[in-house]
Amino acid sequence: MGNRLIFLLFVSAFLFSCSNTEKKENSDKINVLSTTGMIYDIALNVGGEKVNAQYLMGPGVDPHLYKATQNDLSKMREAEIIFYNGLHLEGKMQETLEKISNSKPVIPVSSGIKKSLLKESEDFGGVYDPHIWFDVSLWKQAVIIVTNTLIKSDEENKEYYLNNSKDYLSALSALDAWVKESIATIPEQQRVMITAHDAFGYFGDAYNIEVRGLQGISTRSEPGIRDISRLTEYITENDIKAVFVESSVSEKSLRAVVEGCREKGHNVQIGGTLFSDAMGAAGTPEGTYEGMVRHNVNTIVNSLK
Repeated sequence: MGNRLIFLLFVSAFLFSCSNTEKKENSDKINVLSTTGMIYDIALNVGGEKVNAQYLMGPGVDPHLYKATQNDLSKMREAEIIFYNGLHLEGKMQETLEKISNSKPVIPVSSGIKKSLLKESEDFGGVYDPHIWFDVSLWKQAVIIVTNTLIKSDEENKEYYLNNSKDYLSALSALDAWVKESIATIPEQQRVMITAHDAFGYFGDAYNIEVRGLQGISTRSEPGIRDISRLTEYITENDIKAVFVESSVSEKSLRAVVEGCREKGHNVQIGGTLFSDAMGAAGTPEGTYEGMVRHNVNTIVNSLK
């Protein structure tokens, strides 16, 4: 408890020592910080040239296990608005984010989604599944939250944000339709995707594909022998063609499943790598939300058809 108390006191002193409304010198842009790349993509598209957009969790980073660094605390101190996913995705940062909210807007983008549209999960402590970005239509609600927050902070540029938001929402509507059409090309009996952890529940519900993960919604605990054995049996009995590793989760346990299937005489393939809790590298197509979604869907369709 002693170390934890010292850390919280350090956070408080570090973050609140400077005014939270002070813009960087010689800049009229709003300093906007997002926890994940998916949220950053919203802030960048809606905020455009009116914001300095940054994010904390880069490619390959698992937000369930992420701990804030001193550099992160510096970014949070300088930010005028912080957006985070909420629903306990940023588990280890939750307390820090709540403390910062006493001095500046710290907004969970999931806050605009009706509880009836969220998936409950016993595996994740009885709370809601945080992986809302995998239903593109649902993710549009996060865009509205970001748009309204920017407008509230910068009324002068309201029309600019609204126009950008309209364009981005239109692109997401087209993306949502494309995902539905693409997944529908997989024969129905073959629409089963096996992943490293159970991050694709919203995706499965939205696009009519069965999803099973080796781990639960969170990656905090390693899957056990029983989990591996159970999934191996399921894949073998149902003649599943491929399983998918994830960019932000270790491949070790899922490869043990593949080996277990081979020992039972079933040759299941690694269908490819999916981006789940983090996007791809900056400057690549997968480094954008739309590019990440298209990569995932193309990988799934090509492996399961």
